[in-house]
Amino acid sequence: MARRNRVDPFGDLHAVDDRGLFTGNRGCLVDVHETVVRHHRSGLWITCLLRYRDWRVPLARPDRWTPIFFLDDAVSLAAGHRPCGLCRRDAYIAYRDGATRAAGAARPLRAHELDRRLARERLRRGRGIDRAKDRATWEADVADLPAGTVVVDDAGRARMLLHDRMPAFTFAGWVDPVSRSAGGTVRVLTPPTSVGALAHGFAPVLHPSARTGAADSRAVR
Repeated sequence: MARRNRVDPFGDLHAVDDRGLFTGNRGCLVDVHETVVRHHRSGLWITCLLRYRDWRVPLARPDRWTPIFFLDDAVSLAAGHRPCGLCRRDAYIAYRDGATRAAGAARPLRAHELDRRLARERLRRGRGIDRAKDRATWEADVADLPAGTVVVDDAGRARMLLHDRMPAFTFAGWVDPVSRSAGGTVRVLTPPTSVGALAHGFAPVLHPSARTGAADSRAVR
């Protein structure tokens, strides 16, 4: 039986077999019975490599961080994560530098500053975890948003912006692309800090289906 450790662009956890390109961390999510009982338990939300230095991490050990899995960078950024500064050092630096340029900061933003920004931007304060009420979104003109940004369409479906099209999210890949319109206001799921990083040099790693518009779990490396 699949564990509930796969993350959608809204940041919610699901039990599905597909794993995607990246793992990640937002603290210990399980109880003593190894059952997922919380959405997060840390302000450090990072995206990590599936393999690093032959390290082995239990999937659901109490009092240890719980591995969660993302289709690709577009999903992890939309969910409110950033690249890990250890196992994805080059990606982290590119993300940090892009976010710094977007913010107009005089020096590179530190990791804890990025984490505080993302914490403010991804969830509303003072509520339980409920997608409809708690997930923070914002509005922008679609023409002003960089490729890799995830938006919510009129049907409530998460779609990623590419240069000429907008495929929809599934756990197996990006599917059913529609044409990206020239302008108009959209509801944006990816936090502003991450959109700034995308707009200023951070190149996300995308699932192969983003190129083809056809989901195929066999394409996952």
